[in-house]
This record gives sequence, C-alpha cells and structure tokens, in this order.
Amino acid sequence: MKRYPEMKRFGQLMIAMTILAVLVVGAIKLTGSRFSQAPNMTFNTITGEKLALQQWRGHPVLVTFWASDCRSCIEEIPLLTHLYHDYASKGLKVIAIAMYYDPPNHVLAMARLKNLPYPVALDPVAELAKAFADVQWVPNTFLFAPDGTLSIHQSGLLDGPQMRATIERMLDEKQT
Repeated sequence: MKRYPEMKRFGQLMIAMTILAVLVVGAIKLTGSRFSQAPNMTFNTITGEKLALQQWRGHPVLVTFWASDCRSCIEEIPLLTHLYHDYASKGLKVIAIAMYYDPPNHVLAMARLKNLPYPVALDPVAELAKAFADVQWVPNTFLFAPDGTLSIHQSGLLDGPQMRATIERMLDEKQT
C-alpha cells in the first residue's frame, strides 16, 4: 500500500482545526456566561440623564451594545423598537449602549435618524462594556429577569421570537 504524505497532513490539519473550533466555541460560551447578575452600573444617556441599572430592579431589563456603523445593529433596531413599544408600558426597560469607539456625534445622529424611543448611553472609556462580560463585538444583548439574573445573552442578531416569548413570560410572572 502506497502512503500519501499529503493525505496524512490533511488529516492532521482537519483534526487540529476541529480541536480549535471546539475550543473557540467553548471560549465563546464561557465569555457569554461570565456573570449571572446584572452589574451595578450607572449609564449616562445622550440626553444627559443618569440611569442606574439597580433602579430598574423588579422589571425585565434589556441592555444592548451597538455601534452606529454596525450593519447588524442597525438591522436590529426595528425589533428593539417594537419590543420597547409593545412592552415598556408593561414594565420592560431597554437601554442601548454605544461602543467606546463610536463617535458621539455619530451615535446622536443615528439615534435621531432612527427615532430611538429608548434611552441611549455612551461608553467612552469602555467601562460598561467591561462590566458586561467585556463586550468586544456588536450587537451584543443581555436580558435580565426582574430579580436581576441574566436570562439571555445573545451575541449577534437577536432571535426575535425567543426574546419576545421570554419577555412575555417574565411580564406574566411579574403580574402573578
């Protein structure tokens, strides 16, 4: 039987890539679960308001990190806006945090252009991003239950039906 060194190297490469993929997926999952409670943070909004996450205890809270030049972030704004309009009157709190590298004038322009109904905060020194599992990529969204426990951490585009169902469940439980 003739040996083909290229096939052996290819097999070794495939094994190495599989191991690397498993490690990367594991690291992503660990990063997404580095904390289980809402951090005790205060947000400075683009309108000058100071909001403390702790003041929203007792309500479901959706915190989303975004950037004005992020296509997926912009694509997700209608869903966030619908969630806000559908559930804010029932107790849902929503805040969008612009990444530290996003120029404030771009954040303000996008918030105006998209007529964002929920508060938007700036994070000029990445203090908030660090507090939320060291967010590096956007969009990156966290949904906290009324007791402050992390319910959903979604990197990438939101799963609208899952987010809506979880929020509705939280609001129903809050009512009873």
